[in-house]
Formats: sequence, structure tokens, C-alpha cells
Amino acid sequence: MNKLIYPLLVIILGSSVACTDMSQREQGALSGAAIGAAAGAGISALTGGNGWTGAAIGAAAGAVVGDMKGKKAE
Repeated sequence: MNKLIYPLLVIILGSSVACTDMSQREQGALSGAAIGAAAGAGISALTGGNGWTGAAIGAAAGAVVGDMKGKKAE
């Protein structure tokens, strides 16, 4: 579990400072991917699955949802 904390922390911190010059849609996709990766890794770790696989699936799903939400806001 400790091996997953540091990469996720880097992703979350990077996404929080990288959103200054992006559109609503891009910000939504990036934020959704970060939240989805964290949620996917957490759920996967709790259920005994592979954390990286859960993070990848969560990031993909979060990016799609975030993109749709950002598109709706424009």
C-alpha cells in the first residue's frame, strides 16, 4: 500500500497546479482522472486486487466522466 501513496500524491499535487491555463473541459478530465485513480487504487487495495490496475481503470473512467462534466459546464 505504501508504494501506491507516493505516485498518487504526485499525481494529485501535479493536477492541482497544472490547471491554471486549461479550459473547463480539460480541467474536468484531469481532475476526474486524478480522483478516479485514487479511488480505483483505494478500492482495489481494499478488495485485494492489483492497485495499479485499479488506478488505471479508475483514471480512465474518471477522465471520461470529468470530460463530460466539463463539457456540460461550457
